[in-house]
Amino acid sequence: MHIGDRESDIYELFCLAQQLGTHFLVRTCVDRLAGDGEHTVRDEMKQASVRGLHRVQVRNGRGEFSTAVLEIRCRRMVVRPPIGKRKDYPELTLTAIHASEKDAPKDREKIDWKLLTDLPVRTRQEAVEKLDWYAQRWKIETFHKILKSGCKAEEAKLRTAERLVNLIAILCILSWRIFWITMLNRTQPQASPDEAFTELDQYLLDELVPDKPAQHPAAPLAHYIVKLAQLGGYLARTHDPPPGNTVIWRGMSRLTDIELGIMIGVQLVGN
Repeated sequence: MHIGDRESDIYELFCLAQQLGTHFLVRTCVDRLAGDGEHTVRDEMKQASVRGLHRVQVRNGRGEFSTAVLEIRCRRMVVRPPIGKRKDYPELTLTAIHASEKDAPKDREKIDWKLLTDLPVRTRQEAVEKLDWYAQRWKIETFHKILKSGCKAEEAKLRTAERLVNLIAILCILSWRIFWITMLNRTQPQASPDEAFTELDQYLLDELVPDKPAQHPAAPLAHYIVKLAQLGGYLARTHDPPPGNTVIWRGMSRLTDIELGIMIGVQLVGN
């Protein structure tokens, strides 16, 4: 299943996906010709009735959560290739899914998704499923950002494909861990710190980022994640949004270096 943003709205890609026996779900930026070729996808979608509502939790630029109510419309239709490519590519039967907020919110950009897929969508539940698939794209992009910007995967100087594959495999595990810790802080803040940190991790974080006198000694997971982020430059002010992946990976890198130093020191001088 290929999932792509508007940069993937390429007719040749749609045809290639079907030739390979795969499927696609793409956000569109082109209002393509549809049906008999005398109108477009947008024209057909104006005639589509609302299949139902879908509520999603979103966050604005200040890190504040709210619930967005999306109206869902979908329709199966014939989508035609661009005029200059009709001799090379066939028309396709695709499903258009439009999900948008009825009213524009005041503190963030309005959600307005226009998706195309080769899969049939017969019910509201199937439409919501496709919206959930597309929503995973942000997590995938964040993971790749950590892999490239945090782990510096693109700066590798390895000369063989085998070595590069081995390196990327290790970096993928590290990138997943950083992303996982960042998300834990938002989804399970009251969990035990043992879920993500070893005893040595917790000891070092307590020593490097001392607690304030009034703080409870049995601190939850979020408490230690914030400390880790502070090692990476997070200020932890009262109105700051939750720490993001960048400060988490900086903090993780610094904490790892300190732990390695301790282990080497123990080997040299003993306990």
